[in-house]
Amino acid sequence: MKFRKQFIITLLVLLLAALACSTGNFFLGDGVNEETNSPSEPEYTLPEPITEGAPNPETISADEPVLITGRIPFTSPFFINMTAEPFVLLEDQAGFYSRDLDFEFPLAGQAIGPVWEIDEQTLGFSLSLPSVPQGTFLDVDNNGAEDKGVMVFQVAFWSNTWGGPFLEEREGTGWSGAYTSALVDPEREYEIFGGTLVIWASDANQQFPTGFGEDNMLFTEDDPVASIAAGYSLVNLDADPFEIYKESTPELELAEGPGEVKDFSDMRRMDAFDAMFEKVRLEYPFTEDKNIDWDALYAEFAPRIEEARTTADFYTAIHEFTLRIPDGHVGVGFNDDAIQHFYQTNAGSLGMLLAELSDGRVVVTRVLPGSYAAYQEGIEVGAEITEWDGKPVLEAIDKVEPYFGPYSTEQSRRYEQLVFMTRFPPETEINFTYQNPSEAPKNVTLTAGVDYDSLFEWIPYFVEDPIALPVEAEILKDEIAYMKIGTFSGDYNLMAQVFEHHIEQLIDAGIQQLILDLRVNLGGSGGLAADFFGYFIDEEVTVSNHAYYNHDLGEFEYDDEPHTIEPGPLYYDGEIVVLVSQYCVSACEGFTYWLTLNDRAQVVGHTATAGAFGEVGRGQYILPGDLDLQFPTGRPETPDGQLLIEGIGVIPDVVVPVTYESALGLEDAVLKAAIDLLNE
Repeated sequence: MKFRKQFIITLLVLLLAALACSTGNFFLGDGVNEETNSPSEPEYTLPEPITEGAPNPETISADEPVLITGRIPFTSPFFINMTAEPFVLLEDQAGFYSRDLDFEFPLAGQAIGPVWEIDEQTLGFSLSLPSVPQGTFLDVDNNGAEDKGVMVFQVAFWSNTWGGPFLEEREGTGWSGAYTSALVDPEREYEIFGGTLVIWASDANQQFPTGFGEDNMLFTEDDPVASIAAGYSLVNLDADPFEIYKESTPELELAEGPGEVKDFSDMRRMDAFDAMFEKVRLEYPFTEDKNIDWDALYAEFAPRIEEARTTADFYTAIHEFTLRIPDGHVGVGFNDDAIQHFYQTNAGSLGMLLAELSDGRVVVTRVLPGSYAAYQEGIEVGAEITEWDGKPVLEAIDKVEPYFGPYSTEQSRRYEQLVFMTRFPPETEINFTYQNPSEAPKNVTLTAGVDYDSLFEWIPYFVEDPIALPVEAEILKDEIAYMKIGTFSGDYNLMAQVFEHHIEQLIDAGIQQLILDLRVNLGGSGGLAADFFGYFIDEEVTVSNHAYYNHDLGEFEYDDEPHTIEPGPLYYDGEIVVLVSQYCVSACEGFTYWLTLNDRAQVVGHTATAGAFGEVGRGQYILPGDLDLQFPTGRPETPDGQLLIEGIGVIPDVVVPVTYESALGLEDAVLKAAIDLLNE
């Protein structure tokens, strides 16, 4: 959730948004050794090495390609999460040739090269070409005769998550759709339509296409072809006809693909808003589900955008525009004007935290010591608030527009309505009635001072241990295991290794009951979440289908096949209870939902999850004034066509009431309910 993390850096940057994000590569699962219930070795069958065609050093031309270098520019806020163990790969395009998304990159053919940082938005890379690549020969000359063919590659960025430094099936199959030397169109089933390919021929008797043909597709029967030289060549697919050439040390730039941020920052404000609005109204996947009237929104906010005379006015209008779309993945980041606006409207507080109990009472759960007004007044932990600003307190909560919206569900909105009921412009006077334990009610008027401490304490992910591992586990009493998964974002390789270690230890120890705590998990990689889920199943599970707006078709286009998840290399077969809250968002919600399929796990929480499950990787924008915006573009559905999670969340099997004791931190009622459920 990039905007939430931004808050910590700037003290005021916060926005509920998350990531079911990917780079456009294709991810599937791996197998399991059912007999030993232990990690299964990858079943690589190494082919006989290809030796013919090795260039004779005496005949090698000066321009024979030997080393490819280049740059990888990136704008997506999610890309850097993939760079735990990054590399570039001479990626075999046999998968694209046969349009096989399940094609596994052969281990023997994986030639990789290093990646390094140039600046905050650019990586550099180098890739030494093997004298004889170990790729797949593809017959692409369309002459009706069986020829040896050529090897076809693109240079693609990858990052290692599981196991050793080379790719395995879980990390990717098919062909890359982003951060590659070729250009790939997601609206045409990831057809390659431009960029640069690297090819290799073992002799001078081979041919290669020189154009896409009338069907505008590569490697089909209508492709025109021409003879090519032996050894390596580069193919510029943007030329007409294709330019097939040799260069000893070519420099390439890998294209970011569909996840590239739409940058309208150099445009006039109104023009930038129009450009963004036209894309969003088409690509937003929940218009009918959420009854969004785009024409009415434009009629309301376009005049305000046009009349904005300052960047502060522009930010305020954009912020209020996003609040009108009830989606926790929608939001606007903070620039300097936003920070100032937040200070002016919400920096003030009395220095106390409140909680709304399930019985309708509102109580004080924390009073910050020192000069804060609540402490100076003598308000105690456990005090009940009955009136606020001349209204019954529950009515006052109803009227609050929380600053960090919008929200996909009412429970998410309600929690932060309570947060922002107590926030004001500094020096604001607030009248309210409270009653300390064992005392009479008291009506007071206090003055709000500048206070960010209470805000940090109120929002749970701000009080998480910053040096804690993203996956932690321990054994509770009664031989119940407890595992906290704090994110699906960050260092994927670290998370994968720690998670697998814990699962392996649980299996070895014979622990048959597991509590997964996902109450504060803002999401991240849906692929990583799917990999984790694979450790809890022993057969393939069909989980969802997805749709994106196709501009060529003028409608949403669904995947040809529903998304399935394969078992992982270990299988934990014990009982599982999942703890959730409204701060389980996006990929966290998908992981939780998958665990409910086939009654694999039970869910416990005070509330449902956030209900923000639309994919956002393609919906990133920059507007004038360095203003970031995010909108979902991907629509998730169940295999039978029902909207999945969005706007509802994953509803707990056991809804735990918020009691006086749990609100004050005297007990962890949700964890206790999970333990009781397992003990039953």
